[in-house]
Amino acid sequence: MRTFKFKRSLTLVAVSSLLSITVVSIPTAAQATPVCTTANFVTTCLGATSDTAPYMLMTPANFNGTVYLYSHGYRPNVPVPAGIPGYGGYTVTNTPEPAPGGNAQIIGTLLAKGYAVMGSGFARQGWNADSAIKTNVELIGVFKKQYPKTTKVVAWGNSLGGFITQALAEKYPDLISAAAPLCMASDLTPLMTFAGDALWGIKTFFDPTIKGGNYSAGTAGYAEAMGDLVKVFTVIGAMQAAIAANPTAPAWPATSKVPDALKAVPSRSALVLVALMSGMPMQSAHFDSTSAPAGLPASNALSFQLAINPALASLENLANAAALGVLATHDVEQQAGGAVFDNTATDYSARVSAERFIWSSALSGEAGVNALLGYLAAVPRVKGNPAAIAKMASLASHNGKVEVPTILFTGTADPVTTPGNQQATIDKYAAYSAEKWAAAKKVGDRKRPANNQLTLWNFPPEKYSKFTAAGSPDTTVAAATGTNHCNFTTSQYLAIADLLAYAAENGKNMSGGALYTKLRKAGNMTYDRGYNAPKLKYYGE
Repeated sequence: MRTFKFKRSLTLVAVSSLLSITVVSIPTAAQATPVCTTANFVTTCLGATSDTAPYMLMTPANFNGTVYLYSHGYRPNVPVPAGIPGYGGYTVTNTPEPAPGGNAQIIGTLLAKGYAVMGSGFARQGWNADSAIKTNVELIGVFKKQYPKTTKVVAWGNSLGGFITQALAEKYPDLISAAAPLCMASDLTPLMTFAGDALWGIKTFFDPTIKGGNYSAGTAGYAEAMGDLVKVFTVIGAMQAAIAANPTAPAWPATSKVPDALKAVPSRSALVLVALMSGMPMQSAHFDSTSAPAGLPASNALSFQLAINPALASLENLANAAALGVLATHDVEQQAGGAVFDNTATDYSARVSAERFIWSSALSGEAGVNALLGYLAAVPRVKGNPAAIAKMASLASHNGKVEVPTILFTGTADPVTTPGNQQATIDKYAAYSAEKWAAAKKVGDRKRPANNQLTLWNFPPEKYSKFTAAGSPDTTVAAATGTNHCNFTTSQYLAIADLLAYAAENGKNMSGGALYTKLRKAGNMTYDRGYNAPKLKYYGE
């Protein structure tokens, strides 16, 4: 197998979907009355809610009575020093975001149609769902006071903002006419289990000095988390270099302390196992898990397709997820008062009972996967803090019970908020609908309750990996649709906005030919009632 070089480091992940910023002047204190200016027939109002969360309202002169409330995604609650790939140089910000990423085209299109837009920067960053929900409720009141002719509020948001949006729809149907939780985060317990499994796997196989959680309080814990970020990306870089040097049998990182006998298994197989046992997709931004460079001998091409491409996909997805895993773990632990990850009872062999056969070649066959799983079973596990775990479980969660039209949309290869998050919400709503239907039949009502949920998916192509003329993976091309975190186009966002407007106006989601036409024109938006995404491994335990 030839050696190859990557055109660009896999660790330089795109975080624009996580940390999208709109530059405005931020109020420093709560303002009962916003400060407004008008230019080009648009009035922009800045203020702060009672919890000091800054907000922005943008309203056109031809306001039609409907306002879009956007909730931004997770922003780390601590600064990240320069030099750390992807996040280096980040400073904590509470800048308001009235539309996805502050996208000027989205804002301009909505304003031109007579819609208003608004969003808060929230008072606290990190996992802030409980306070953010309250902030948004207050912000709706602020807008209606400023514009008494408001008739409808539609809510939408990405990632953590999707979680917040779903919670608003569940808790405040009287305030929301329609909602679109996009690439939504799950409840905290499964989300932190997902992050914990991935970090523990990286630590156990590749660098035992990674702390991976149970961070100290205060500045010491912050230093530990930042140290973990450096170590995680160092390991990822070392693995990338090892696979480039010898794709068939890449060396284990120098920091690894696994027994010499285990090092007979290629390190790339350990990467694949970490991805599978945490529930990570096996397609990444640039690796489809099925393609090989042109011109390879048949046997080498098959090896690349079955073993090396999946390993590269695992590496790229772990690069996207691991940093956020460290930052979110540190954040949630500080809020909960202790370690929130516990794998003392986790059976990782059961976790991959099906996947070990599907990805047998990538896991180096039965001998390879048995050796890797045997090692995981023998090493010490992580014991969480019961009080902290209980505190985490008490934070905001979803029940799936919505009485307003909701529109769900996510990529099926999102490595951060995996499609199983959306599937869990679908299943909760299905159970709720079944309960309502059963109750209705008991009292003689034969009319099935309306379906308030429209589920959309963003599927990657079957094959999309690109290679240079020399046969090296080309990661300079744009991430494939359906991959990366909240990787949506402006056309897709505008389609969601149109669907929200229709739902708010009609009290139900668009359907039939009109829906299919809308999705087709937007591109890469699929309505498939038969698709069932694999849920996070946690849900099956």
